[in-house]
Amino acid sequence: MKVIRYQKAGSPPQYGSLNDDGTACALAGSIESGFTPTAQTVSGFDLLPPAEPPAIYCIGANYRHHIEECGGMKVPERPLVFMKGINALQAHGKPIRIPRVCSATEVDYECELAVVIGKACKNATRASALDHVFGYTCANDVSARDWQLNLGGGQWCRGKGFDTFLPLGPVLVTADEIPDPNELRLGTILNGQTVQDWNTNDMVFDVAAIIEFLSQDTTLLPGTVIITGTPHGVGMARKPALWLKPGDTVEVEIEKIGRLTNPVQAAN
Repeated sequence: MKVIRYQKAGSPPQYGSLNDDGTACALAGSIESGFTPTAQTVSGFDLLPPAEPPAIYCIGANYRHHIEECGGMKVPERPLVFMKGINALQAHGKPIRIPRVCSATEVDYECELAVVIGKACKNATRASALDHVFGYTCANDVSARDWQLNLGGGQWCRGKGFDTFLPLGPVLVTADEIPDPNELRLGTILNGQTVQDWNTNDMVFDVAAIIEFLSQDTTLLPGTVIITGTPHGVGMARKPALWLKPGDTVEVEIEKIGRLTNPVQAAN
């Protein structure tokens, strides 16, 4: 099932199942309890990020070829974890805004597979980890590199946590339709040019290993979003470097999920 979150003018956000004609079937239930289709068909709605996460965990340096392109970085012995605030979420079709405190040559794209937890878990085993996944969606871990690497005091949350720096969507594909998240092609298209094109099988820590690690003595609540790292081809590693700028259109595409599209604008 392709689950969306949507909102019609004057109404609260709702969940639906996306139809081929662009309409949606309204759903009853929740990510935790599961969804049941209703008889209501809706149209004329705005898409929202497809999850309402209580927490957003992010995994850095998790693709072998990306580690190589960064130079001087060792393959981590355990997942490198940082977090984003929910203020960073942005919907499909809505703009990524370049912060006023960022330079014109530092904001970068990162295509990533996002995992959404369905059943709360703590101390999950590798064997049971995927049983707690509700579904998967596309993510763009937008990153202000100067703040991330030079101005953040060793912390990444500032450079990766600005408003609109986590586009998510457009749909949340249920886990039954993606039995193996470790064998998915993913990539980034910037202004019509493919700039990242790789496969999740290059992950250092696969999805089950990430969930096992994050849930050690820590409860992952329903709706928790985990973004799992980016492959090689990021803008800062290119020669010359390639940065996001107002007027650009950036797209993240993942096999079996779809394409997340966002224009780039200057901050208000």
